[in-house]
Amino acid sequence: MRHGKRRYLKSLTSYMILIIGAVIMLVPFVWMVLTSFKTYAETVKVPIQWLPAVWSWDNYREVLMRLDFIRYYGNTIIVTVLTTVLMLFIGSLSAFAFARMNFPFKNALFYMLLTVFMVPAQMTMIPKYLIISNLGWVDSLKALVIPNLFSVYTMFMLRQFFAALPRELEDAGKIDGCSYFRLYWNIEMPLCKSSVVAITVLNVLWCWNDLLWPLIATSSDKMRVLSVAMATLQGQHGTQYQLLMAAGVLAIIPMIIIYIFGQRYFIEGIAFTGVKG
Repeated sequence: MRHGKRRYLKSLTSYMILIIGAVIMLVPFVWMVLTSFKTYAETVKVPIQWLPAVWSWDNYREVLMRLDFIRYYGNTIIVTVLTTVLMLFIGSLSAFAFARMNFPFKNALFYMLLTVFMVPAQMTMIPKYLIISNLGWVDSLKALVIPNLFSVYTMFMLRQFFAALPRELEDAGKIDGCSYFRLYWNIEMPLCKSSVVAITVLNVLWCWNDLLWPLIATSSDKMRVLSVAMATLQGQHGTQYQLLMAAGVLAIIPMIIIYIFGQRYFIEGIAFTGVKG
């Protein structure tokens, strides 16, 4: 009885901690949604007013009138899809090479690539801009996509999964005459579905929310993405928070849908990519 009671209290404590953590994570999201229905006076009221006095869609209508959301959505979707697909293809190919192939200086090259994690992304902005400027890519789709295609993070995570797969699969494929590309594409990639979905969700979130690089690489309204468009709602001397929150709600809808459909694979992939190869 004493052991059972102790186990019950331990489980209860764990669930309480998880519930408190979930509430802390959800409060900012709930606050954003509620603020999107308020007036400006209600957003700056002290003490805080949680619920709007009148629920109105006026903020959403004003955001859609002030910003060309259809164009910005289109630009963001194109950049996100191209970047994510190509980044995943390049990253998975390099991950397969480091995990399953033998070539000179493999480990040295792998550790050199890992040192990229030690360099803050902000430090590479100026060199990246100088490169795209010399190539004449400023304010173009190429400037938004190509510099972000090479992800050491994607390579490292998928390499861990490839390394954990049984070598017998590779040996069986070689006996059947498979080339390295067929081993990668037809045998090992299908087994990495959970890991690939997890990495894809993370990369989509990063591409969709990226602000600094699109702000540097583009200057015209026709190439503007959602994150940059939302930044224009912040004024120098004041911010219409109700409009900013309404735009934020509109911007996160696709990400919520993607996560809902990919949640199971995302959790499985995160668990499996933690396996040491």
